[in-house]
Amino acid sequence: MFEKKNIKIWIGSYLRSLFAHEPLDTGTPIRLYFMIADHFEPYWNGAGKSEALRRTANWISRYPEIASRFKDSEGRSPRHTFFFPEEEYDAEIIAMLARHCKEGFGDVEIHLHHDRDTSEGLRRKLVSFRDRLHEEHGLLRREEEKGRILYGFVHGNWALDNSRKDGRYCGVNDEIRILGETGCYADFTLPSAPSDTQTKKINSIYYAVEDPALPKSHDDGIDVEARKAQRGDLMIVQGPLGLDWYARKFGIFPRIENSEICQDHPAADHRVHLWKRYAPKVKGMPNHLFIKVHTHGCQESNQRYLLEERGLDHLYGLLEDVCGKNGWRLHFVTAYEMFKIIKCLEAGF
Repeated sequence: MFEKKNIKIWIGSYLRSLFAHEPLDTGTPIRLYFMIADHFEPYWNGAGKSEALRRTANWISRYPEIASRFKDSEGRSPRHTFFFPEEEYDAEIIAMLARHCKEGFGDVEIHLHHDRDTSEGLRRKLVSFRDRLHEEHGLLRREEEKGRILYGFVHGNWALDNSRKDGRYCGVNDEIRILGETGCYADFTLPSAPSDTQTKKINSIYYAVEDPALPKSHDDGIDVEARKAQRGDLMIVQGPLGLDWYARKFGIFPRIENSEICQDHPAADHRVHLWKRYAPKVKGMPNHLFIKVHTHGCQESNQRYLLEERGLDHLYGLLEDVCGKNGWRLHFVTAYEMFKIIKCLEAGF
């Protein structure tokens, strides 16, 4: 059978979305905002210090040459968002990434793996790591109005807000609220299909409303909408999710398009068109398409594919080609830049 594991969670939303498109404004161009959320784990699979350094150095040495070959509609090269795990903190590696990002190649945000945690333990981890990244490495940024340090977030093992059915890899039912209170501007974890942590709400940019007594408060939420103020506790920015009828399993059954870029799920022309079809939008601004894909850039097979086997080169070339042929305006952005654009559209600009 095709990849049906946990598909019942979201298939209803997917089917309804096929008949509920907000019409495009034919008088204005389509703008496609593209970002990569890299679950960047140098110590993945129990690696030692030397291997973690080698993985990071390989990325930093190869990425600038790849990125320099491509430009978006504003003349900007691609930029990479490194969601770095709190539990793998290494001052030397973070310093390497900080220098790389200051040269214009991306940004660092927060990633976290935890298990059977408490609200107090979670808050302590987030605040300590947030402050260290900002104060010791010059990363993240301060909110203009309140002066808080802001960060984007990806949850390890996909288990945001204790969303696994078995309760593993989180343990905190009020995680959404704690993220918002500690300066998280948006979560970029989803989609997580075929995991059971996947939400029923898909292909959306929305605000989750916390219920501290229950897990998975972000299973549904309130769409971000033009000229409507924030109406929830935390912005959730999802990547495209749907059925892929182009690359069928056994030539019959559709695969799941879940926005992952890896050796086993490489970039392809038809995937770019699927991302456009499923792209989350700000309600009332249908010509602005937000495409977030994800990868694990420190896993050996993925790093070879992305950097040495022309995976990123092919991906960026496809985006340039497809957007150019269709007259779409391509924008390479980081997670924070994507968030800022969403907030501008929400304000009606």
